[in-house]
Order: sequence, then C-alpha cells, then structure tokens
Amino acid sequence: MEIRPLRAEHFDERMALSQFAFQYTLTPEQLEERRAWFRPEREWGVFEDGRLLAAMTLLPLEIWVHGRKMAMGGLAGVATWPEARRRGCVDGLLRHGLETMRQAGQTVSMLYPFSFPFYRRYGWELTVERKTYTLEPRHFPPRASVPGRVERVAKDAALLDGVYETFASRYTGTLVRTPEWWERRVFVKPGLAAVYYNGEGKPEGYLLYEVKERTMTVHEWVSVSEEARLGLWRFAADHDSMADKLTMTVPADDPLPFLLPDPRIKQEVVPYFMSRIVDVEGFLAQYPFEPGDGEDAVMLAVEDEHAPWNRGVFRLRIGADGRARAERPAAEPAASPEGPRAMDGADLACDIRALAALFLGGRSAALLLETGRLRGSREAALRLQRRIPGRTAYLADFF
Repeated sequence: MEIRPLRAEHFDERMALSQFAFQYTLTPEQLEERRAWFRPEREWGVFEDGRLLAAMTLLPLEIWVHGRKMAMGGLAGVATWPEARRRGCVDGLLRHGLETMRQAGQTVSMLYPFSFPFYRRYGWELTVERKTYTLEPRHFPPRASVPGRVERVAKDAALLDGVYETFASRYTGTLVRTPEWWERRVFVKPGLAAVYYNGEGKPEGYLLYEVKERTMTVHEWVSVSEEARLGLWRFAADHDSMADKLTMTVPADDPLPFLLPDPRIKQEVVPYFMSRIVDVEGFLAQYPFEPGDGEDAVMLAVEDEHAPWNRGVFRLRIGADGRARAERPAAEPAASPEGPRAMDGADLACDIRALAALFLGGRSAALLLETGRLRGSREAALRLQRRIPGRTAYLADFF
C-alpha cells in the first residue's frame, strides 16, 4: 500500500468513496459543481495496485485562539472501502496527516468525529461543545426599544465578515472565513440574511435564517453588542404569525436562559468538534498567554504516541507580555514507554489530549489535575492556569 496525493483524474473515485461512506447521493449537476472546486492537492489516498482504498482531506484553515489567528489543519472526509478496513489504512493516513500538517506550520488540527473514542486514540480531544435552543414565541425576550434597525439584505460576505470577525475573535476555535468559504460553506444554507444596524448605521449583528413549516431555523446568530442582541430578538419576534417555534445553535456559555423571564426552554449541550496539538513546541510559541507580573516557567512533560516530535520534556517560559517559548532542556530525560508520569524533572506531565483540553478546550488545570489527566505540582498547575485566557471554545462552521 502507498499513501500519496490524489490527482484530478481521481475525482470520480473519491466522490464514489465519499458518497458510499457517508451515505449521501449527489445529482449529476452537484457532481460537476464539486468537480470544478476539487483541489487534489488537499486530498490524500491509500492506493494498492492503482486502486483507491481510503482517503482523507486536509484543509488549510485558520482559527481564532484567544484573539490571535493560528494556522489549523482541518481533517475531513476520512473514508475507507469496507474490504480495506482493519488493514491500517486510516492509521497510516492520520500519521501521514500529522507529519504533513507539521511541515505546513499548522500547529493545530480540528475534525468532526464519527466516533470520539476512535479519534481520541490518535490524540484528538473534545474541545468544542455547542448549545441548541428550541423556543416558542411566548418564551422570547420582551420586545425592547432600540435605536437601530434590522434590514433583510443580500447574502454578502463583505457586509457580514466584519461583524463575524469581531464575534469570532472573542472565542477559541472559530474559523477565519475567506470569501470562498462564505460563498461555498455558509451561504449555501437555505433562507435569508438580516442585519442589525445601530443608530449610526453601523452593522453590529446579523441572522442567517429560514422560516419553513412554521419553524424559524436560525442557521447563524451573531451579535457583538447588547443593543444588537435585543434588536435581533425583536426582529425574530415579528415572525410570530409565521412560526410556532425557533431553533438556534449558540456557544456553550450563551446566557439566554438567564436573561429570559421564563428560562424553562428546551436546551441541549452537544459535543461537536475535536482538536489536536500537532506541534507542541510551535504551538506554545504562538499561543497568546495572559500577561503577568513577570516570567513564569514550567517544566512540562508530554506523551504523544503518534507524533514522536511532541514526546518529551519542554521548558515553557511565559514572559510578562504573554509571549512564550518552549525549549527542550539540554539534558532531557528519555521518554518512557509508560508515559509522562515516568519522566523525571518535570513540574507537570500529561498526554497530548489533555494538553488540547487545557489550551483549546477550556478545561481548567485544576480539573485535569483532580481527574488524573494532569499530574504533578498543584502549585505549578495553578500558576500555569493563571496565564491561560478564559475564552470559550466555539465553532459555527462544519467541515
């Protein structure tokens, strides 16, 4: 078996595999549209005797991490024909993908898992949870008087992206959207767009939504001010003669129930995306830590079964300005097969999954220490925690 990039002539094979594995069917017109957008350089396959056995897509993306943009490798479309399963095809693709992302400077990877346990074996961890609401009009916030207005508009990336970026930069894991992403990934959802303009005519929020069969489905709700939030709720309430309920998906820390007169609405927290640190040294050097009174230093031992370049002890130094560097000690102890707990000279030790939970998933060092996912000095754990920004992980997109 051989792992290599796909070529343009592999499009039909790739589409046949994807449609079989993910159980969907494209029309001839949809296939031709996808052919026009096919990027073989982003596709990797396992071949045997010239036949495609398995494939995956690596998307070169950027995400917001505590207000900073970072390169991210989006893993998608991992699929194998049944007769080739349990032969190590996906194992080989994932290991190859990690090396490819590392070489491309993508220190983080994200994916939507078909199985959380499966991808946890390869170092990805749950980082993004989302909350879904279902409300009847009687539960809506009271209509508020606001100085601005809501207008239905054409779906225009140039108009919406500035509002989206302000919103997205407040979270960790949100995508940096390109014009192509807006057109091919966001605006393809059915329905309308509506923008809230403040009293000075500046856009401060928007809805992408559809009203069908007496349900108002909000595909995306973005507001960057309380005024915009109230204005958009007033607009949503004006659909009460057309819709008996509204559904929406929001960040896990969304405060809507607290703000409602009657908070007894249907809500569900849904595990969504997983993240992985591809290159520990590169990631920590880019990570925007909180400023402090001076330098903080922690010796951190990491175990990573599938990316050996991450395995070992790192001296993490975080400057007063929040900039950090991670270096290997001159005389680093060898990594033990038993994992990081057997590494000497470290203040803290964990596996690569716990590291993603700590830096990208909003899981506190105290929680990880209490549950055995992080080992070592409580003082060092709390000192590190003070330098990690407390932003919620969120992702509005899918890939």
